[in-house]
Amino acid sequence: MSPRDAVPPSDIRHIRSGGVSLVIDVTPPHLPRILHWGSDLGDCSSAELASLLWGSRRQAVANQPDEPLTLTVLPENSLSWVGTPGLEGHRDGQAFSTRFEVVDVHAAANAVQVSAKDDVAGLHLDLGIELTAEGLGKMSAALRNTGTTTYTVDALALCWPVPQQATELVDFAGRHGRERSPQRHPFTIGTFLREGRHGRTGADATLLLIAGEAGFRYRSGEAWAVHVGWSGNHRTFAERMTSGESVLGGGELLLPGEVQLAAGDTYTTPTVYASYGVGIDQLSGRFHRYLRARRPAPAQPRPVTGNCWEAVYFNHRLDRLLPLADRFAEVGIERFVLDDGWFRHRRDDTAGLGDWYVDEDVWPDGLHPLVDRLRSHHMQFGLWVEPEMINSDSDLARAHPDWILATGDRLPPEQRHQQVLNLGNPEAFAYIRDRLNALVDEYDIDYLKWDHNRDLIEAGDQASGRAGVHAQTLATYALIDDLKKRHPALAIESCSSGGSRADLGIMERVDRMWGSDCTDAHERQAIQRYTGLLLPPELIGSHVSADPNHQSWRRLSLAMRAVTAMFGDLGVEWDISSVDDDARRDLAAWIALYKQWRPLLHSGEVVHVDHPDPAVWAHGVVSDKGDRALFAVVFLETSVYGPPGMLRLPGLDPKSKYHLKALEPSRAMVDRYYFAPPPWWETGLTLTGQCLANHGFQLPDIPPDEPLLLSVEQC
Repeated sequence: MSPRDAVPPSDIRHIRSGGVSLVIDVTPPHLPRILHWGSDLGDCSSAELASLLWGSRRQAVANQPDEPLTLTVLPENSLSWVGTPGLEGHRDGQAFSTRFEVVDVHAAANAVQVSAKDDVAGLHLDLGIELTAEGLGKMSAALRNTGTTTYTVDALALCWPVPQQATELVDFAGRHGRERSPQRHPFTIGTFLREGRHGRTGADATLLLIAGEAGFRYRSGEAWAVHVGWSGNHRTFAERMTSGESVLGGGELLLPGEVQLAAGDTYTTPTVYASYGVGIDQLSGRFHRYLRARRPAPAQPRPVTGNCWEAVYFNHRLDRLLPLADRFAEVGIERFVLDDGWFRHRRDDTAGLGDWYVDEDVWPDGLHPLVDRLRSHHMQFGLWVEPEMINSDSDLARAHPDWILATGDRLPPEQRHQQVLNLGNPEAFAYIRDRLNALVDEYDIDYLKWDHNRDLIEAGDQASGRAGVHAQTLATYALIDDLKKRHPALAIESCSSGGSRADLGIMERVDRMWGSDCTDAHERQAIQRYTGLLLPPELIGSHVSADPNHQSWRRLSLAMRAVTAMFGDLGVEWDISSVDDDARRDLAAWIALYKQWRPLLHSGEVVHVDHPDPAVWAHGVVSDKGDRALFAVVFLETSVYGPPGMLRLPGLDPKSKYHLKALEPSRAMVDRYYFAPPPWWETGLTLTGQCLANHGFQLPDIPPDEPLLLSVEQC
């Protein structure tokens, strides 16, 4: 017998896309096993794929089951897996373990669909694995109860295997006003588990759980990451066994008894996304390209937003808002958002949520005078709403206390003086749906800022007494989907105490997210950098705010505030009617510069500089054609070096020549503060992309929190 004849028959699918290979063994009877997820393996024959499988098979070693472990994408204890099981559930204590057998496999060019059953447990599973054109992995499952009694689903997690080369983990923590703080630690044996129990994604959600080679950075080191596309309770984990198997996994976190499947019922998981790259930038870029391709690009550039919140807060008066609208129009703002305070009884945050009617005392003619003024300036009109919430001091709560998510004989602790409206209740859902549609219709609203300002604590359905986070999340999706269907041109921004709902479940439905309630540009450098690992710049709202900042009271130059906002979806949240003409003229110049670069910033590849000095933060956006780029350099603290040394710029075409120069008005900062800038400062610098990436150029010695804006144009 030849060695080739010794390889047993197998059914292996090789999906290649975007520089990534996904090799999946779907040989019956077991669920799919991912043999390789990572760099492109090139063209592989069927015989080579069979040998790849054969060469990957484990042998039995001391004190392990005689039948070697089979690790599937939904790990099963019945196949010798002693880590976190893929499915946890039971029928009143029985059918606690499964052994699914595949009954059908359907393969497309970029996906595999598998159906499997466990007749003893009375369960049917449909499982989908896809590799998108961008090289982004997607996995989801649907579990159907084929038995005659109720089956309780406690957890259903899907797993992506990673190689032992991944020895470090990066995840993210955070809090209100300081979302997405990275944490790096070893990937050791055992389970590293992150759970989100906020009833929303949460400011401390890990966003991405990344495993990589030791010391992996933005531009180097293999890295693998997962993201759970779900806006409710969720869990994400990294697990490494003593046998060497390692997985990244996740799914919805279900509260006790939250999903109970009657005969014939189905539970569908959120999508667990997976991205691979050499360096974090490549891994992140797959998410960016996927999100940009999920719907056609807008016919017009994204408007510059002017939000009135930090200008007037709850003090809504037409004699203040109309001049503000005029000043917004003068500096080039294209959309006016009327924030919190426009509806009945809403003079502060203690009352009114749920009463979605324009306050007749404050707005005797409705919102029409403001909207008419905006239309005269050819500006869009946006309105703040918080549809999922209710104040106890509201007409709605007094009329329908049973519409509040609660359990037992008590209300949950209030947060920001509010409770959660149970959208899983059909009557409450219909009320909110009808009020939102009526407002959009009456005022021809272009944009909704959709807020969500508290966690779901003790979130129960009062009628059934059962946990309600799962139903609330699905109802929120249904509400947004219904509103979008009725008003296809309506744009929606997701805000949740700032950035507490950053996930692909909500982002599949909305057009922008508010990165953080903290508008301090110094803090926003980190918040936007790490939010941007999942979302491209145009999906992250970033506003130029007042000096001093209203959250931190830090004083920052207009240049720092504007450059930070430019690398997101730029807006203004500032009472510019109270500043002098020179300040407004400077702001208008920055907005004009942003509009000049907006097409590139909202379409190009995001790159980060791995600089040896932790004080130096540099990042940029390179056009799809590689013919131009815009980079920002910021010193977040004083460098230990003076002058600060060389800066390398990645991401350019290595063979092309580029001319690099500092842009006004950031040039003025260096000219004003320093006597001797580097020699290239006046005329710029011409170098190849390879030279800029591998050698670089001398940075000027700039003070902390003063940005340098660099244009790079192909010669």
